[in-house]
Amino acid sequence: MNIPSVILRRPIDRRRFLRGTGAVAMGLPLFEAMGPSIGQSALAMAPDGAPRRLVTMCAGLGFHAPLLFPAEEAREIPATPYLSKLLAYGDQLTVFSGLSHPNQAGNNGHASGMTWLTSAPRPGLAGFKNTISLDQEIARRIGLETRYPFLALSSGGSTSLSWSANGVAIPGNSSPSKLFQALFMDGTPDEVEAEMRGLRRGKSILTTVTQRARALSNEVGTRDREKLDEYLVAVRDLEGRLQQSEGWVRRQKPTVDMAQPRDVQDRNDAIARQRLMYDMIALALQTDSTRTITFELSGLNSVPTIPGVNSDWHALSHHGKDPEKIEELRLVEEAEFAAFADFLGKLRSVREDGGTLLDHTSVLFGSNLGNASAHDWRNLPIIVAGGGFRHHGYVAHDPQDNTPLANLFVTLAQRMGIEIDRFGSSTSASVRGLDLI
Repeated sequence: MNIPSVILRRPIDRRRFLRGTGAVAMGLPLFEAMGPSIGQSALAMAPDGAPRRLVTMCAGLGFHAPLLFPAEEAREIPATPYLSKLLAYGDQLTVFSGLSHPNQAGNNGHASGMTWLTSAPRPGLAGFKNTISLDQEIARRIGLETRYPFLALSSGGSTSLSWSANGVAIPGNSSPSKLFQALFMDGTPDEVEAEMRGLRRGKSILTTVTQRARALSNEVGTRDREKLDEYLVAVRDLEGRLQQSEGWVRRQKPTVDMAQPRDVQDRNDAIARQRLMYDMIALALQTDSTRTITFELSGLNSVPTIPGVNSDWHALSHHGKDPEKIEELRLVEEAEFAAFADFLGKLRSVREDGGTLLDHTSVLFGSNLGNASAHDWRNLPIIVAGGGFRHHGYVAHDPQDNTPLANLFVTLAQRMGIEIDRFGSSTSASVRGLDLI
């Protein structure tokens, strides 16, 4: 696949303009030339002028740890059965063990998938309420710079890793064909006008809803008023997105050297589905259509279309240490790592200002299960690639007293230019093994 090139322009500095005209105290409109262009953000820029991006990917059925982790820490990426697929990118990888979110004992280990990007406690139990996911926190800060504040994707189904500020699940898009249409295919004049009418109608409805909610707040008790305040936050967030969409709807979409793909029809060909969505992610990043993407790598309750695999994938992940099941599971997970390696290759092949797309994209790849066979949410497999970090090979944190995974989230947010020192259950603004440069 040919990845298109994008020409970026540098913005005029608004403060410098004001100083140069002597109009320090005068309100000045934010002219288009003073704002970040497509591909630029005042908050999320690398020193070489390219935008920062973040992609987070979670495999819900885990990875067999003995085939992934080496016996001890190593400055270079070791050639374990799974990591051997990634050796070509060893200088841009850090592999972690000993990370997890605390208090994830929900109704079963799989429920921890809901909180992989949030770190909210007790997933799936009575009274559980999720919190905002990392990608949404970042999108709130820099999402206005691109056509899409974020993309929530899945290799199968309608779920995603993304959760709103109110802890509401954000649906995932599992159709590369529909995603391509949204990213790169302009509508007819009539379709554009119809979309504008819909946006204006949506803004009008939200205005009415906001007025009624504020009137109701004077008639309810304290706890209900708190719920209304949360609701109004969600409404204001939606208003901002509608306004953003209105500004982008008449702007021409990027042109790419690729025809609209056809979705993989074989629902059991999970690896082909992953690979096609990886292609869409690379295009979305390179054309700066968005800077924040989540990708849920869905497993199957059926036999995946992989030579040598004859058993249900979910059942294989619960192998109970059966050697024959583990050998089949190895074929599945090696295919996942090979697809991931090819995705990293696509990012590294794209040249940008001062580096590559991989240099400017932080890629988080892992799972919410450390041992899927035991539904264990501790000691998670976590890989960080690219992002311009100083990488450290394989870093083993304490397998018993795990380091909060959310510490890593703070570092990833800071790399995106977000000025925070805490997120979720974090206890530190850094994690051993990954350094900002």
